Amino acid sequence: MNDFTLNAQARTDLGKGASRRLRHAKQVPAVVYGGNKDAASITIEAKEMAKLFENEAAFSHVIELNVDGAKQNVIVKAMQRHPAKQFIMHADFIRVIAGQKLTATVPVHFINEEAPVKKGGEISHTTTELEVTCLPKDLPEFIEVDLGALEVGDNIHLSDLKAPKGVEFVALAHGTDLAIANVHAPRIVPTEEGEEGAAE
Repeated sequence: MNDFTLNAQARTDLGKGASRRLRHAKQVPAVVYGGNKDAASITIEAKEMAKLFENEAAFSHVIELNVDGAKQNVIVKAMQRHPAKQFIMHADFIRVIAGQKLTATVPVHFINEEAPVKKGGEISHTTTELEVTCLPKDLPEFIEVDLGALEVGDNIHLSDLKAPKGVEFVALAHGTDLAIANVHAPRIVPTEEGEEGAAE
């Protein structure tokens, strides 16, 4: 049932020099840890990594990681991309254990954005991803935020969202009610000629 899979090989050649050589060979160095096991250094083909992570859902989905024939379920914990070329330079995976809660970052999908705009508002997204905690089976691919009912001047906070079944928002659990989006009046930009309607 799991379409999110990666093939990897264990690696013992560690250090910056080794990582550089791997990248020249179109390999991505990575680490997998957690699950009461020792951390393991692995390497994955760059093109396989790039193909999987073209799908945004892969960042918030349980991935079947096959290391030299041994399969384990993991999620992405961190990923480093090249600042200019955006290819993946390094990845950290954390093992997923059935029945044990995990913490993951999932993207936010905004819907019905045209409604506040038709009312004369401009929308600002203050976050595009949220940290959640849940069992592996309950991990959502994204959190949907409906902006359709917002008026100019309205804000939407984390406490306004309904978490999917079995899912908790980490920030709320820590007492932080994050701002998610707001609708504000368009800013009036003054013109050089001082035309009518320019801001004072």
